[in-house]
Amino acid sequence: MRKAGIFLFLLFLGATAVCFSQASAPADFFAGKWEITVLNSPKGDVVFLTDLVRKDGILTGDLVEKGDAANNTRKILKAEESADKLVLVFESSQGGEMTLELAKVDNDNLKGTLYTFEATAKRLK
Repeated sequence: MRKAGIFLFLLFLGATAVCFSQASAPADFFAGKWEITVLNSPKGDVVFLTDLVRKDGILTGDLVEKGDAANNTRKILKAEESADKLVLVFESSQGGEMTLELAKVDNDNLKGTLYTFEATAKRLK
């Protein structure tokens, strides 16, 4: 009987720890304003600005090329996310779909790839 009591107590402590650890995580990590830089592309380093907004449970937004918002706005067609990874699918300037994969580095930085080019993202405050 005593072993069962200890087991239940430890189980309760474990469940409590899980609840507190989930409560301290950001509620919506990827939502917000980001500056995304694609390094060494054929156009050189390309910088996109985006404001990811959650609508009906899905991240949406546009990628706007910094310095040329009139001609270089790309709608995000699909966003897939997990706890530490974000995948954005958008239409390229040539008309095909491109996939930008970013993984969490810390609370304000992401790192990944766009096609074969290195990409970084920094949270704007």
